[in-house]
Amino acid sequence: MRLHYHPASTCSRRVLMAAHDLEIELDLVQVDLFKGEQNAPEFLQLNPNHRVPVLEHDGWVLWESCAIMQYLADLVPGQTLYPGEPRGRADVNRWLFWCAQSFMPGIGILNWENSNKSLAGMGAPDPVEVARAEQGVTEAANILEAHLSHRQWICDSGLSLADLAIAAPLADQHRAKFPVTHLPNLQRWFMQVQALDAWKQTAAQAL
Repeated sequence: MRLHYHPASTCSRRVLMAAHDLEIELDLVQVDLFKGEQNAPEFLQLNPNHRVPVLEHDGWVLWESCAIMQYLADLVPGQTLYPGEPRGRADVNRWLFWCAQSFMPGIGILNWENSNKSLAGMGAPDPVEVARAEQGVTEAANILEAHLSHRQWICDSGLSLADLAIAAPLADQHRAKFPVTHLPNLQRWFMQVQALDAWKQTAAQAL
C-alpha cells in the first residue's frame, strides 16, 4: 500500500496518524510540492487536483485525506477510530465534513499568507486575505471550543478519525498565526492529541 505525501502537508499527516494507530504499514513516496512535482503529468494521472496525499492499493487510487482515513479504518476489523454503528459513524463523518468545509479553508489561507508565501519568495502576507481567513477560523474554532467544554474527545465514541483530522493542521498554529491559542478547551484537547503515540511517531515526518 503506497502513500504519496509531503512532510509539510497536514492532510498527509492526518493519514499517517490514522495508519499508525491502525498499525497499517505504508510505502511512503514523497512528492516535492516546492519543486512542483504535484503538477507533473505522472502525478496528475493519480490526482488531477494537484494535491497530496494519494493512496495506491492493489492498483486502485484514492485521493482526499479524510476518504483515505476512512478507507484505512475499514480495512481493520475491530478498530475503534471509525465506529461501525450508524450514529457513531455519522457523528465522526459530521466532524470530518465540518473540518473540510468550515475549518480548513481559513487554515489553508493563513498557512499560505503567514508562512509558506514567504518561503516561496512570493512576498508579504495580504492583509485582506489574512483578515478574511482569521474571521473564518475564529468562527469555526469557537464552535469547537464550545463543543469541547464538556467532553474529552470530539465524538462520543472516544478518540476517532475526527480528532486526528482536525488536530493535524494545528501543528502550524504558532507559525501560521492561527487565532486559536487563547482557547482553553481546544488547547487542552490538542495537548491530549499531541500526547498520543500516533502524533509523536509522525512528528519526525512533519516539518
